[in-house]
Amino acid sequence: MLRFENLSKRFGGRVLFQGLHYASGAGCVALCDENGSGKSTLLGILAGTIDADDGEIWLGGHSLRAAPLEAKSALAYVPDDCMAYPFQTGRAFLELVASAKKTTLDTRTLDLADRFGLTPHLEKRFEQMSLGTRKKFFLTATALGDPAVIIADEPGNGLDAATRAVLIDLFKTLAKDRAVFFSSHDPALVRACEAKITTFAELGFTV
Repeated sequence: MLRFENLSKRFGGRVLFQGLHYASGAGCVALCDENGSGKSTLLGILAGTIDADDGEIWLGGHSLRAAPLEAKSALAYVPDDCMAYPFQTGRAFLELVASAKKTTLDTRTLDLADRFGLTPHLEKRFEQMSLGTRKKFFLTATALGDPAVIIADEPGNGLDAATRAVLIDLFKTLAKDRAVFFSSHDPALVRACEAKITTFAELGFTV
């Protein structure tokens, strides 16, 4: 479901990582490494928001380079800052994602939003939201359509204990038949999600 080969990224003369390779089917995997190691950059590359210098990525069996529309249709991405259009409301964001996934904002998704405590925030604009609220809207959007791959950057940031429990249940449910790949500096969250841990060393990082 998620595969990449020979991924490399450089910034000027600095090699952030090179030669990364990975393949997985359904399950939950957490990328746990030092701050500044390049976790957010790697996840952005996998989601197609940052260009790699070398390498190839497949999402749900589709090449991100050769078939980007098909690959991105198989993906749900939760970035670190979770900022959509500042003037967009939470409901409008979910409706936009639903439209892009060729589906509708259904009761199941609205129920998940309610479990995250988002019902009072549906008509609020993103510029008015806290990081935690924005994060919960992006996490709710993973329920839309049928993504084969879920990529999330520090998904627990900004969440309180109650909504962390909803996140854990969501990831464990998704991981039954989809690939969930997330970064985290929170060992308790990783354990609760029953995630396998990986690091850049295990992905084949060389300099």
